[in-house]
Amino acid sequence: MNMRTSSEPLILASMILTICLCMSTTANACSSPGYPPGSGSVPGFFIFGDSLVDNGNNNGLLTLARANYRPYGVDFPQGTTGRFTNGRTFVDVLAQLLGFRTFIPPYSRTRGRALLRGANFASGAAGIRDETGNNLGAHLSMNNQVENFGRAVEEMSRFFRGDTEALSCYLSKCIFYSGMGSNDYLNNYFMTDFYNTKSQFTPQAYASSLLQDYDRQLRQLYQFGARKLVVTGVGQIGCIPYELARYQGNSSRCNEEINGAITLFNSGLRKLVDRFNSGRVLPGAKFVYLDTYKSNIDLIENASNYGFTVVDKGCCGVGRNNGQITCLPLQQPCQDRRGYLFWDAFHPTEDANIVLAKMAFTSPSRAYAYPINIQQLAML
Repeated sequence: MNMRTSSEPLILASMILTICLCMSTTANACSSPGYPPGSGSVPGFFIFGDSLVDNGNNNGLLTLARANYRPYGVDFPQGTTGRFTNGRTFVDVLAQLLGFRTFIPPYSRTRGRALLRGANFASGAAGIRDETGNNLGAHLSMNNQVENFGRAVEEMSRFFRGDTEALSCYLSKCIFYSGMGSNDYLNNYFMTDFYNTKSQFTPQAYASSLLQDYDRQLRQLYQFGARKLVVTGVGQIGCIPYELARYQGNSSRCNEEINGAITLFNSGLRKLVDRFNSGRVLPGAKFVYLDTYKSNIDLIENASNYGFTVVDKGCCGVGRNNGQITCLPLQQPCQDRRGYLFWDAFHPTEDANIVLAKMAFTSPSRAYAYPINIQQLAML
């Protein structure tokens, strides 16, 4: 055990050296006329995920997974946009930390040269599996999002005038974020009235199946040009207001069956990141794993240190723990939103997103961002 621990710094140094050498070999391509000027510490930011980071892609879809009505966005500078929280999402804060002067727009409203600074492909209710979220209506699964990114790359190539090396160099310097898996449990595996996956898979087999699909999807992003990738584990969703509301007579009891199942997925995802970072599978790629499960526990157990006074109820919602139904149109949310960890039955408040994003961006602890943080990834 000690021998393995002592070798980790050498492995990390080797990975960083590999990335730096790769970047240096493309320096000439980056200086070509086709290379676009960036904004912030990286030229572009591309986002994949579900409702935790969706910023309006679902607005035009026939689905219940939409947040384009008040009180969603009540504290956001642009008002209601389709974000599933009161203000900024995790990736909104992350974009600001990366130095972007404006928020990354949804892909549904982004075309042409605007794509060069990034786009958000996320979709509420989306999952790694295509059928995940069908109970809520239309959505863009991870497969759909990757396909859309492929189309975006094809469109961006026009601005490099056929210089594929310059395009590859540009994409290699961008940050890619992917947060998937929550709905594959909430709106699939543990929704037994609608899906039969729980009867088909043990928790370990289901996690393995998800990871096999996710492995393929992340490799596709790599094939399209992604090199700096941030992937997040699934948060402690057994303790969100929606799950707490399901236990009659004990509104503070977490669903440990769900928590146990997602830890299997998270453990496998971290191992997948190690394999990708080895340099043997995806040469030149650098992955960062965010342990959102651990950071969620930290926020709940040390709530007062972060300014939170309510960690088991939504600021807006209906029923027990404000978690049985999400915010209704024009519903009046709580007044002290800064004291709430959760905005509704499923999603964190803006203040929680700020804490989580800063933790992922600059934390020196590998318990939250592994093997390096996002700021260090951007600097490579």
